[in-house]
Amino acid sequence: QVQLVESGGGLVQAGGSLTLSCLASESIFSFAAMGWYRQAPGKQRALVAQMTSGGSTNYADSVKGRFTTSRDNAKNTVYLQMNSLEPEDTAIYYCTSYRTTPSGSRRIYWGQGTQVTVSS
Repeated sequence: QVQLVESGGGLVQAGGSLTLSCLASESIFSFAAMGWYRQAPGKQRALVAQMTSGGSTNYADSVKGRFTTSRDNAKNTVYLQMNSLEPEDTAIYYCTSYRTTPSGSRRIYWGQGTQVTVSS
């Protein structure tokens, strides 16, 4: 069973920075992509950033220019560097990954989530 373990969340003032980490129990190259979602109170879970196994990235419009996702292949870890944080970034952040099955469907994995709170 694939395990994804996030760390690095916490409380930060607006304008500050945090770096989230996600440690995978298997090689990150075994996944078609890895990424980050977040869920704020009363809102649906939404994509924040994603990186494919080939290194292509995409970001939600609301975080472009402020957040950067990266990876350390040797450590089976992906990161989310968050700069210029805003109160609107307050949410539970989830690490996610997926594989494509032979039938073409996606097998998706989720971490347990880490809380990020940005105070104004």
